Amino acid sequence: MEQISSLKSTSTSTSIHPDTHIGMVTLRVSQLARSLKYYVDILGFVVKEETAGEASLGAEDGPALLRLVEVAGVPPQPRSASGLYHVAILLPTRMDLGRFLLHAAEAGLEIGQGDHIVSEALYLSDPDENGLEVYRDRPRSGWVWKNGLVNMGGGPVDVRGLIQGARQSGRPWQHMPTGTTVGHIHLRVGDTAQAQDFYHTILGFDVVQQMSGALFISAGGYHHHIGLNSWESRGAGQTPRNTAGLEVYEILVPNSAALQPIQERLSTHGVSYEEQPHGLLVLDPWGNHIAIRYN
Repeated sequence: MEQISSLKSTSTSTSIHPDTHIGMVTLRVSQLARSLKYYVDILGFVVKEETAGEASLGAEDGPALLRLVEVAGVPPQPRSASGLYHVAILLPTRMDLGRFLLHAAEAGLEIGQGDHIVSEALYLSDPDENGLEVYRDRPRSGWVWKNGLVNMGGGPVDVRGLIQGARQSGRPWQHMPTGTTVGHIHLRVGDTAQAQDFYHTILGFDVVQQMSGALFISAGGYHHHIGLNSWESRGAGQTPRNTAGLEVYEILVPNSAALQPIQERLSTHGVSYEEQPHGLLVLDPWGNHIAIRYN
C-alpha cells in the first residue's frame, strides 16, 4: 500500500457521517506482562481477551477499547517522530474522573492536567511512554461555537474540587466504569496542512479548531475525535514501526452507506486502500494505519 506524499487542498463536498467515532486503538508495547500490570492493576482496565503476546482491554461492560501487542524489546517512540501523541479515554462523569485522579495520585503516578473548557483532562504515560489522556466532557449545551469553531483552552483543572467530590462519594476507584469509551486520538504529524488535506478533504472530518501547529477535527459537532499536531514533529517522515506506539486505530461509521463516500473520495484522490470485511484499511500521509469500519 502506498502512502500519500502530498495532496492539493480542496473543499469537502460532504462531511463524514455525524455518528462516526473512534473505536479500538492498538498499541505496541515492549513487555506485555509489565503493561498489563499498569493498565489493569493500576489504571483499572478489564482484560477482555488474552492470547500469546496480545491482550484486549475495556471497561466493566462493553467492547474492547485498547489492544496491546507485544513487540519484545522495542524502544519508546521518539518525541520528534510522527505517530501517537496520546489515546484519550473518556469517562462517563466528573465523579468518575475525580475517583480516577485520587486513585492515580495514591498510586504515585506522574499526572499532567488541563482544563480545555469543553472537558477536563488528565495526562499519563504507560511504561513504554505511550501517551494517555483520561478525561470527562462538560455538557455540550455549554460549549461555545463561533464561525464553526469550538472554544477550547488549556487552563488548570480544579484538582481540589475533583478530589473532594471523589472523597464525598465514598466509592473508591476499582475499574474503568461502564460507559467508558475512546473519546479521541491525538497524533503527531509532520505538517498540519497536509493532515488537513487527508483527514478533512478526503476522509471528511470537520475542522473544529486550529491553532499554531495543531488541528482538531470531528464528526457530528463533537469537540474533536482526532487531534493532529507538529509541535515536536514538524517535517517528520513515516511513523516508525520498530518502536512502541500506535499499531492501528479504528474509525467506526454506522453502516456501509456511510463508508461509501469515504471510499469514493479515497479513489478520486488516488489514495490506496485495502478492502476488509466490513470496512477498509488505509494509511495516512505518515503511514499511520487506520481501519475504517462499520458494524
